[in-house]
Amino acid sequence: MSTRPGSGVATLRAELVASRAVGAYQQLTLVAPEVAELARPGQFVALTVGGPTSAALLRRCFSIHRVTPGGAFGGTVEIVVANAGPGSEWLTQVPVQGQVELIGPLGKPFPLPTEPVGCVLVGGGYGSAPLFWLAERLRGRGCRVEIVLGAATRDRLFGVDLLGVDLLGVVEGDRVAHGITVTTDDGSAGLRGWVSDVLPEVMARTDASVVYACGPMAMLRSVSDLAGAHGAVAQVAVEEAMACGIGVCMTCVMPVRSGDGTTRMVRSCVEGPTFRGDRVRWDAFVDGHAVVPDDAVGAPAAAAGGGH
Repeated sequence: MSTRPGSGVATLRAELVASRAVGAYQQLTLVAPEVAELARPGQFVALTVGGPTSAALLRRCFSIHRVTPGGAFGGTVEIVVANAGPGSEWLTQVPVQGQVELIGPLGKPFPLPTEPVGCVLVGGGYGSAPLFWLAERLRGRGCRVEIVLGAATRDRLFGVDLLGVDLLGVVEGDRVAHGITVTTDDGSAGLRGWVSDVLPEVMARTDASVVYACGPMAMLRSVSDLAGAHGAVAQVAVEEAMACGIGVCMTCVMPVRSGDGTTRMVRSCVEGPTFRGDRVRWDAFVDGHAVVPDDAVGAPAAAAGGGH
């Protein structure tokens, strides 16, 4: 194991101590005490995949579901993996007691309110993984917390087992949150529809000042728009593809407005993955992927125009 001095980031070979299927996903528990001690909700880890002889050179990045700083193993980190390709498939096949090279915690965590306020947490698919840990932190600060979980189908929901939800729709509870609402596109669990269909009512009854969200980019855009209309601040964890996780490869750049209104292309793995929803240039995403707006600093069109 190594830790870069002052960086708050550790690199280590982590032992896999548990692997279990959760619906369409695999939940992995890795021994990583240094990461467990440093991590905060909203951050992520980057894992090397394929083994020492693999041609897969790039890491795979996953939001941290939760950490256990102490315990029998001295500190563990849990992640949720969707089998979306050869790299993630390899991870789901790692045997218990196998080892994976891991670096983390990476990225910026969700900002927490300084005083008790109403908060709504919105998760799409396995994007909901970091929200339960976040809910615990918010409730520890006296915030009223409600959670909205959405997915295309029942098996693509994540976290309902943590909430004790019977998948009927809206549930009052106090295990993790004060209230939980579940939606699915096909109505196979909870209410039929999208999280955006129920979010306005949830924000109203919670008197939400902050809406946290993690999931597909289209969902994050809807959540940001609805939060703004309600007068709440949206804090979103983006799913822009990250290959290295440390700001070197530039695969995850996306357009974000700064405080002065200027649009800059930033690395979501370093400057994010959490951003204020009203700062993200959602209009510059095509099929879920970012393009460079003409008015962004350094954009080819802007540079060409400046030369006339």
